[in-house]
Amino acid sequence: MIIDDRHYDVIIIGSGAGGGTLAGALSRQGHSVLMLERGEAMALEDQNVADVDLFRKDRYHPKSERWFGPDGDPFAPQTTYSLGGNTKIWGAVLERMREQDFGEVPLQEGISPSWPIYYDQLSPYYSAAEKLYRVHGRSGVDPTEPSRSSPFDHEPKPLVPFLEPLREALKRQGCQPYDLPLSWSNSQEDPSGDSQLYGLDNADPSHLKIRTQATVKRLHVNPSGSSVKGVEADVAGETWLFKADLIVLAAGAINTPAILLRSQSSHHPRGLSNGSDQVGRNLMNLQLTSILQLASERNDGRYARSLGINDYYWGDKNVSFPLGHVQAAGGVLQDALFAESPPVLSLVTKMIPDFGLERLASRSVAWWAMSEVLPDTHNKVWLNNDQIRINYIHNNREAHDRLVYRWIDTLKAIEADPLTRVVNPAPTHPRGEAPLSVVGYACGTCCMGSDPAASVVDATGKCHELDNLYIADTSLFPSCPSVGPGLTTIALALRLADTLSERMS
Repeated sequence: MIIDDRHYDVIIIGSGAGGGTLAGALSRQGHSVLMLERGEAMALEDQNVADVDLFRKDRYHPKSERWFGPDGDPFAPQTTYSLGGNTKIWGAVLERMREQDFGEVPLQEGISPSWPIYYDQLSPYYSAAEKLYRVHGRSGVDPTEPSRSSPFDHEPKPLVPFLEPLREALKRQGCQPYDLPLSWSNSQEDPSGDSQLYGLDNADPSHLKIRTQATVKRLHVNPSGSSVKGVEADVAGETWLFKADLIVLAAGAINTPAILLRSQSSHHPRGLSNGSDQVGRNLMNLQLTSILQLASERNDGRYARSLGINDYYWGDKNVSFPLGHVQAAGGVLQDALFAESPPVLSLVTKMIPDFGLERLASRSVAWWAMSEVLPDTHNKVWLNNDQIRINYIHNNREAHDRLVYRWIDTLKAIEADPLTRVVNPAPTHPRGEAPLSVVGYACGTCCMGSDPAASVVDATGKCHELDNLYIADTSLFPSCPSVGPGLTTIALALRLADTLSERMS
């Protein structure tokens, strides 16, 4: 084992939305930070891919990575090990959770639990996160939009022309479509924002050391078991030990609990910070269904996500329980998540030549229906002979099905509208659910809470059982909102940066 002779203020494990943002913030505040990332910088040609190749190759599946599902069969997860983590393929939609999302929310199948913090406590960090990630948006349109202290700094990106008539058609059906808040850079080659660009590249390089190809194996505790004394990592095939005053896990909702479980010791026989037996439990993976419309006009299939609809977020005229969020997907040839999800199209794309797939994409308009799920202790991440195993069964299914069919009814009404000419009526609207391999929206495996017997970390993200170990990713979410978790993760990371800075001052 090689022992790094430098002692850092903070070691951060993982460079995604939480870790990358936190590393940039702490380094700018003058703290020495070591970032450990198991991947490398992603080649530019692999970023913002907009080609039929997205359907042909498992581009965003690590070649050597296999997890095991509830049936015991291995699968390759759609996840990126690179600087920026899954923000490299996230679609760059950065939404705030609604005020009510932080409290108890009655769903059809149970009560979604409250957070130990309130929206007002996170609101300033939401604003800072939007500024840092150059979020383009417009307030005052979405009926569920939470309160804001100021408008967006940047106006929404213009819609591709054929989507503007769809916006008007939705309004005629009583919907209130709004421009999705998007992180957008000034680069034409790499337009969507990510945590490498706005976190790591925005850091103070004199205070940030980045180690790539560094796969963290386990955390070592001191003799009393009260704090982490070292981080063991495989760095390009060699075993290293790194030390710091504070350690932050930001490896994601699957790998963060895996590292904690792998770090068991005599003081922590069930894994670090797992006296509650909650590490790995309460896995939540947002329900996602892709739905296709038939376009009457050709489009190139290469454009960013655009419109959001929250008219059914808290229910509709028939039900009082929440249904979820709908958004216009990116172009069929650009949305990495879409390429993973529609089983109806997956078979077709393997059988037709490239020009046929281009033609199919040019006549497609894709939508995402998104519904939250409840935490369930039986839905969990665990280890078997050091292999990652996932037990998972979706819940809150009827609410999601209602959202899907409610949205299909809306699409049919749009298509029947004589004023709408950009989409054609179709006998069916092909749809497909995102499979278990899609983990970009996973959360909840190391939940925050005030009771150490029922949670893993406190309201700041500090592990209950260790003095110097924190978590800064979606694993600490107590609930799973219907909007994506990206902006909330960034805001929590900025909040944690202030907490750690105050502790180190």
